[in-house]
Amino acid sequence: MYEYIIGKVTFISPYYIVVETNGIGYQVSVGNPYRYSGKTDQQIKIYIHQVIREDAHLLYGFGDLDEKQLFLKLISVSGIGPKSGLAIMASDDHGGLINAIESEDAAYLTKFPGVGKKTAQQMILDLKGKLGELETSEAAVEAMAKTPTAQSVNQSLTEALEALSALGYSEKEIKRITPKLEELGSQPTDEYLRNALKFMMKR
Repeated sequence: MYEYIIGKVTFISPYYIVVETNGIGYQVSVGNPYRYSGKTDQQIKIYIHQVIREDAHLLYGFGDLDEKQLFLKLISVSGIGPKSGLAIMASDDHGGLINAIESEDAAYLTKFPGVGKKTAQQMILDLKGKLGELETSEAAVEAMAKTPTAQSVNQSLTEALEALSALGYSEKEIKRITPKLEELGSQPTDEYLRNALKFMMKR
């Protein structure tokens, strides 16, 4: 079982990043791949959770150990698989997630893709009182922040919308917030995606 990988980010897609170390490129699924855009060809340390299935060996990546531990707590809940857990983790507002569980705010939790009322209630039942040791790591988020690139607005926005689709948001949900993103003007893909996730949580 892997704990973490130290290597260079060599490829970014809406679904995953590739981290190369010792001549091997590892495909790592992350909540917000464009969070790593400013780290292309730079060495990073990414914490890993491995899922072994009959048809695939999958790697899920996190910026720090607290993020990984929160993910493991989430996928311990019946009805939440690794893909759903990653979609929930895509928002950097992990404090808001923990607060919603502690305050039994099921309505907030159902705003995440793939989380219905039953699953939200199960999250509260299973996790309330068990997340206090996990703190949001703003430093880790800032460490991954990238500087604006020369990408066109359309390209950056398109990539962000593709990333939302990869996280499980429906076409209808994505279309609803697209005008709000267009009003923001030129932004890097990462910022478009961060704002898109905030808009999704306000619906």
